[in-house]
Amino acid sequence: MSLDAFDKLQPFHLAIPVLDLEATRAFYVDFLGSKQGRSAPRWIDFNFFGHQVSVHLVDEDENFVVPTNGVDGDRVPARHFGVVLTWSDWQKLSSRLVQENTDFLIAPKIRFEGEPGEQGTFFLLDPSGNALEFKSFKEPERLFAT
Repeated sequence: MSLDAFDKLQPFHLAIPVLDLEATRAFYVDFLGSKQGRSAPRWIDFNFFGHQVSVHLVDEDENFVVPTNGVDGDRVPARHFGVVLTWSDWQKLSSRLVQENTDFLIAPKIRFEGEPGEQGTFFLLDPSGNALEFKSFKEPERLFAT
């Protein structure tokens, strides 16, 4: 895969349940820097690093316990979403969040060092417990390396 292939990626759309729209808006807009799009009394669209994330208010979350999977010594939430950033953007964001004493689900680290797919990664939970991963590859063309 060439680096040019990343320029041709289309935005994804993801809809997730949330328990509190105002806390969710603050997390995605004020904390992560996403821009708010359309909204209604029970949902909000966000521009999440160029992708459309729609949050939908639910009265309760029946799937509160998220199963995990062991990955490189961490318990990674099996249900999560995220974004692949450039190496410099990942470093800037992770550094800012560390300086702000962010409560990480999994703190910033380098996984698979020296192997195909070496990456920087960290996990956060939004106010409703949705797990987000932020990752980066020093060699972006190795995103799908085996």
